[in-house]
Amino acid sequence: MTIGSTKNQELLRTAKREGDTVEHSSHVPRPRSSCRWLGARDAESQSRMNSRSAPELSIVIPAYNEERRLGRALECIHEYFSARQAEMAAVEIVVVDDGSVDGTAKIAQEWAHKIPNLRLISNGENRGKGQSVRRGMLEARGRIALFTDADLSAPIEESAKLLAAIEAGSHVAIGSRALDRSLISAHQSRLREVAGKIFNGFVRLFTGLPFHDTQCGFKAFARERARIIFEQQRIERFGFDPELLFLAQRHGLRSVEVPVRWAHDPASKVHMFRDSLMMFGDLIFIRWNWLLGRYPAVRS
Repeated sequence: MTIGSTKNQELLRTAKREGDTVEHSSHVPRPRSSCRWLGARDAESQSRMNSRSAPELSIVIPAYNEERRLGRALECIHEYFSARQAEMAAVEIVVVDDGSVDGTAKIAQEWAHKIPNLRLISNGENRGKGQSVRRGMLEARGRIALFTDADLSAPIEESAKLLAAIEAGSHVAIGSRALDRSLISAHQSRLREVAGKIFNGFVRLFTGLPFHDTQCGFKAFARERARIIFEQQRIERFGFDPELLFLAQRHGLRSVEVPVRWAHDPASKVHMFRDSLMMFGDLIFIRWNWLLGRYPAVRS
């Protein structure tokens, strides 16, 4: 079964021309500007896209006190898709303000004047990244929904790889730093990398998931098919990724891990020790929820 549209077929062909396939990825140095587009659209595909009212792609950005990084992220996304001429009309951006106390909301509102398909949603209070992603995904209207961190540690160009994976028949495409570490241009500290590998071992033990990297904040979903996993999601903070992938597996969704370029941002909001302990507790919580029947299978 193929998920996607003519738009995504164009993206798949473009990705293949550039050597960015799902199965293979060679080292590509991080460009000076992460907003450069990889190719151009033809007039016929532009016409088909303009005839649709609903967006093809929703980009969800969870944001908590991101006034320093959000503007740059929105600029990159806008330039990347606008360079494809009519492409921006088929993309919506959903910024979920997670109770920020700085100018995050103001920046999003300012950019909404430049990007008509940008929506700002407020949680009212700080609920956590997991809750922000959940709300953004349930509010999204695109055929495919992708969430990314506000720092764009994975450049927005890498979205073509995830879209190609969805087009190829997957329901979930997981950006991965672990499949090809040569694509990492700026590494985390050695301690963080070791802690990440240890956590991944616990993820495999508690959930049975086969993935090498569940925590990269860059994932795409065939939205309608994957809606059930966000409806059943219960974890609101940083430990939500394994829960989503566990739910995807439980509901029979096809998931694929895709190597992406990535650069660590020193301003990461993940606290090394405190959040690691909470995320470990979340793995226990996932198993507990499953044993209590809180992730019911949906009858077709």
